Amino acid sequence: MIAKIEIDKERCKGCGLCTISCPKGLVKIGNEINRQGYFYVVWEGEESCTGCALCGEICPDIAIQVWRDKK
Repeated sequence: MIAKIEIDKERCKGCGLCTISCPKGLVKIGNEINRQGYFYVVWEGEESCTGCALCGEICPDIAIQVWRDKK
């Protein structure tokens, strides 16, 4: 299964809940700031993501979407 995560950097407030929920530690607080002045999260490690969607489920701002594709 191939998974893809899309992060809406303008909705993200950098709360870090998704970083804690990712079992593989692939979601991290980034170094760039969005228009609201928050450090938004970034997704690293496309090849090892399982698509569990825990990051998207825990996000209070609905800034993360998870897509899964069977290949």
